[in-house]
Amino acid sequence: MDTPPRPPFTLAEGRAAGLSDKAMRHPQFATPTSGVRVPMELADDLVSRCGAMLRVAPDRSAISHATALALHGVDLPGRLAADGRIHLTVPSSTVVPRRAGLASHTFADASDEPGLPIRVVRGVPAVAPEHAWRQLAGSSSVEELVVLGDAVVRRRRPPTTVAALRRTVHGAPAGTRGIARMRVALDLVRPGTDSPMESRTRLLLVSAGLSCPLVNLPVHDAAGVFVAMPDMTYPEARIAIEYDGDVHRTDPRTWRRDIARKQRLEELGWRVIVVTADDVYLHPARLVTRVRAALRRPLPAEK
Repeated sequence: MDTPPRPPFTLAEGRAAGLSDKAMRHPQFATPTSGVRVPMELADDLVSRCGAMLRVAPDRSAISHATALALHGVDLPGRLAADGRIHLTVPSSTVVPRRAGLASHTFADASDEPGLPIRVVRGVPAVAPEHAWRQLAGSSSVEELVVLGDAVVRRRRPPTTVAALRRTVHGAPAGTRGIARMRVALDLVRPGTDSPMESRTRLLLVSAGLSCPLVNLPVHDAAGVFVAMPDMTYPEARIAIEYDGDVHRTDPRTWRRDIARKQRLEELGWRVIVVTADDVYLHPARLVTRVRAALRRPLPAEK
């Protein structure tokens, strides 16, 4: 068999490289979309699937919406993650592609329009993360927008900034779907978070009328030595809130580290409130009551 062209490749490109139609039906190739082939081992690879759709899309098209956020390294909430389609935005003046596994969108491409803000991610043109966030506003709740907003300005390798989100909201044309939700969400987004559940915990407390806890604030002892960086804190009340996912329970090293950090904080006079998924999803009122009660208690003697 002749050497296939660089994937993803079209049938025409395969033929030009010397591959027969029979060869391109061989089980070593997958068909992410009609007329395009990739090696079978790349059948479920997001970059390859995006590249395949772009091979049959109009010029100036780009991966967009939730798919763009996934390319930018954002963990999508359940509803968005369950949507296995590739989202693609194409110029409105072109023929909009209709294919299985593809969700097509359009953008105005008049000569006076700046076009889509594009970044190339692993060789794939995708809309900038702040623009993808805006694209999702029309179909997302405020909570989802805050969780996604936190994710794109997260603590480790954030793909964008709060300033970029702000420019995107302020630059949205009048009548943009979800503009009111975007404005509300923007005020609630906080940079420097580590997980969606931390974001949901913070939103739960704020929606109950509590002040917004600070995110990942370093705590030092009296000598200035770093002690811990809790997920959320009310430093004036010396309250630390830690969200514990399943890894905190199943990984022995993480579990031991959590205990040592909690003990060290308590030695400094901090109160530590541990939160789990059940607290957020099943017993939110009980969690709010715990935090509110802790905020009302007198400060322990400083150590």
